[in-house]
Parts: sequence; structure tokens; C-alpha cells
Amino acid sequence: MGYIISTVNMKGGVGKTTLTVNLATCLAKGFGKKVLVLDLDAQISATLSLLPPHEFGKLRKKRKTLSYLIDLVVQPNPYAKLSIHDIITPSICDLPQLSLLPGDIELYDEYLVSEMLHQQAVKENKSNDFEWVWNNFERNLIHNILQPVINDYDFIIMDCAPGYNLLTRSAIAASDFYILPARPEPLSLVGIQLLERRIKRLKENHQEDNPLKLQLLGVVFILSESGLFGRYDKYYEQVKRRVKQDFTIDKIFASDIPMDVNVAKAVDLFIPVTLASPNCNGSKAFYKLTQEFLGKIEAINN
Repeated sequence: MGYIISTVNMKGGVGKTTLTVNLATCLAKGFGKKVLVLDLDAQISATLSLLPPHEFGKLRKKRKTLSYLIDLVVQPNPYAKLSIHDIITPSICDLPQLSLLPGDIELYDEYLVSEMLHQQAVKENKSNDFEWVWNNFERNLIHNILQPVINDYDFIIMDCAPGYNLLTRSAIAASDFYILPARPEPLSLVGIQLLERRIKRLKENHQEDNPLKLQLLGVVFILSESGLFGRYDKYYEQVKRRVKQDFTIDKIFASDIPMDVNVAKAVDLFIPVTLASPNCNGSKAFYKLTQEFLGKIEAINN
């Protein structure tokens, strides 16, 4: 059975997508791991980091996106023609080991979800315990969608939306591990602190029936172009010291991702920087991070 990993932070713009697609690419290309990327953000950034827009348009026209699978959960259809195996796009970026379950700009209808859960609560005589019905749905939505393919991959890496919506909570609940990308900026750290509180509460909500096995794999620092006139050293160390107050050293990745214009250029090519510019500083840092990532997984297993 493969590992399910969430990359998540309450704040947007901290490098979740960049981390997701480049970690996945390094695992597939550099270490021979079979990897599935799942895009849970309606901005479809991970999808468009691996596929050109016209290719995504073709898939969406055929309903080969995550939205189709969520619809099947909310409104079951015994005559549905597509399964998750049909919707996963294999050999992304010409890498046989890398696959993508594309996101969508319209992932689910909140009204239909609420209506479905209300009907379920009435049917199961749990109208007075709607919270239990909601928590159960939240716990199982992403897990059940991925269940048929978990054994097909070494890693399933999910790019979560900023904030804390239904899909993000469900992804976290389904995960073995989560990674926190962060910028060396105060608001990014606030996003980490808020998320940790929410995850603690999520675990408490599921403590009695089926405790979550979720673990934090680590915080990854990704530098941005903002800062004190481009001078990071002192400011960066100050921020890192603040993080160490909240996390033990083993929960902070030693490998940082440096500021590199090639990372931004790769986005315009709809391909990860580790493929577009494999010899640049950013790509080398991602490969080093991937080695550390695998080392952490191995250490936990032992």
C-alpha cells in the first residue's frame, strides 16, 4: 500500500504546488517511485504545472477530472461510465512513473453536499447528530475515492487548497503524512499555527471511533522574492528560530528551496522546474529535499 501525503498550509502563495509537483517529479524520475499527484485546489495550479491548458481543456470536456468522482459520491449513479482508473492521466511529462488526477475549477456543489448529508442523517435517524454525519463524510470522501488505486502507487501526493475547506480536511484525514511548506514571512507562520490547531481539532473529532494515523513529516522552507531588500540571512534565521519554538528539529526539513527565477519560468512552460531546468539551483535543492523526504519515511518505518 502506498503512502498518502498532503502538502498544506492555511495561507496561499507559500509554495504548496511548487513543492507538490517537484517532489513528485523527483520521486518518479530520480528514484523510480510510482507517484500520483492529486489536485484538490480549484485554482488547478498543480494540474497546469503538469499539463498545458489545452490538454486540461480536453480532459475537462470529457469529464476526466476529480469533479466527476466527487459527483459520484454526492449523487451516486449506477450507470456511471468512468472510474478513477479512467480519469487518472498516466505518463505525465513523459515520465512513465508519474500520473495525475486532474483538479477542476468547479470541484463540488456545497448545497448538494449539504442536502445529501441531511437526507442521510434523516435516513439513519441521526438528525440530532448531524455533526457525526458530517465528520464521517469528511473522513471518508477522499479516502474512498483513492481506495481503488492506493496499491498502485508508492506515493499519492495531494496539493491542498489554501484555507480549510471540505476537501482539505478530507485530504488531511485520508493522509499518512502531511508536509507544511512555508515562506520566511510572518503570515506564512501564522498559517502554520492555524493549521496545527485545526488538525489537532480534526484528530479530536475522530478520536473515539477511528483515530487518525496522520503525522507531520516536516516543515519545508521555500524562499520568496519578498524580504528585506533581498537580504535573507538574518531575517530568515529569525523566522526559523520562531518555527523551532513550535516544532522539534526532526520536524523541520534541513533542505531549503532557494529563490530561483527558473522555478517561475517553468510555470510558464507547464512543466516542473526539475524537468525544465534540471541543473539549476532550485532543481538541485528539490532533489536534495526528496532524498531527505525518503530518509524520513524510511526512519519512520524502522
